Amino acid sequence: MQAHQIKKLFSAVARRYDFLNSLLSLRLDKSWRRETVKVSQVSSTSRVLDVCTGTGELALAYADNIGTQGYVFGSDFCYEMLAVGKQKVERKRQSNEFIPIEADTLTLPFPDNTFDIVSVGFGIRNVSDLELGIREMTRVAVQGGKIVILEFTQPNNAFFRGLYYFYFTKILPIVGNLISRNEDDAYGYLPRSVLQFPDCDALQLVMEQNGLKDVQFYRKTFGIVAIHVGVKT
Repeated sequence: MQAHQIKKLFSAVARRYDFLNSLLSLRLDKSWRRETVKVSQVSSTSRVLDVCTGTGELALAYADNIGTQGYVFGSDFCYEMLAVGKQKVERKRQSNEFIPIEADTLTLPFPDNTFDIVSVGFGIRNVSDLELGIREMTRVAVQGGKIVILEFTQPNNAFFRGLYYFYFTKILPIVGNLISRNEDDAYGYLPRSVLQFPDCDALQLVMEQNGLKDVQFYRKTFGIVAIHVGVKT
């Protein structure tokens, strides 16, 4: 699917996106984000960029762990999704917030070697050029900085994989599109994009081939999601 089509899909579901994510993940999405922040080894002074930030959930999870000497940017190319994130920041009115910025992950508006951590949660499979997206994330990270990817993947266990596929391809699209009232099949796109995305080992290799070392991944919740972490060489 082309970038403008993906942007249109997410624009249509932006207002209900957080509710649906919580519902369709059985409220596990927040725990996955907390684990992502944990494995990033974020500190109070960390400089963080969360790309494809959407409504800013992962960016806010980082912000909750960062003091006034650090900061968090959240970038996304979909204005409607980012607008929801901006409203969250305005409601919080606290020092631990994130700075929303409208930007494409393939052309990030930041200098080289800017961030200690560059993350993406459930968004890298929507980037039209995976390798370029990872290289661009790596470009804006400092040497020794971490690239962190939280993404859906496919379970190893054959029995659980069968249940997962049934839920993901049969139940989720119907419920998601019904509640979101979306006519563009946004929640039909989700399982298709996951099934077409590289598995854990393949993504690890892509990261290693695009400027990262010491790449590790951690499977969560029976392997339906994984957190990949790599270090900029």
